[in-house]
Order: sequence, then structure tokens, then C-alpha cells
Amino acid sequence: MAPRNAPGHPARAPDDFAACRAEVAAAEAAVAGHALDTPFVTTRGRERSLRRVYVTMIQEYARHNGHADPLRERTDGATGDYPGI
Repeated sequence: MAPRNAPGHPARAPDDFAACRAEVAAAEAAVAGHALDTPFVTTRGRERSLRRVYVTMIQEYARHNGHADPLRERTDGATGDYPGI
């Protein structure tokens, strides 16, 4: 069995979740009060809007969520084919 401090070990879940919530809070604080069209310069020197960052993040989440489909299909048997829709 993996040690308790190994990544993915269930014993780490509370600490990992707390770290995730802290990152979300920091991100929310960084954008609080800014309009979606607020420009800023990225670490690569490109000018982007907050809206562009949000759209890019949504696209990335959508791509990675699809990676879990084979695991979900093996678990619940649903294939994503929805006849009649």
C-alpha cells in the first residue's frame, strides 16, 4: 500500500481539498471587481482579456472532462449515445 503522504492517497483528501479551495479563493480575489474586457499582460508578454482567460479555461476543462469518459463508461455502462435527443 502507498504511504499516507503519496499523491492520491485518501488520507490526503481533506488537505488536498483545502489547498484547492485556497487556490480558488486566491483566483477569485485576483479578478474581483474587474470587468470581463479588462486587459492584462500574460507571463508570456501577450495582452489578453479576462473573458479570453475564462473561455480558455472552460475549453480546457471540457477537453479534460472527456478524458474521464472511458472510466465512467466502464463504471455505469452509459456510452454517451442518447437516442431520441
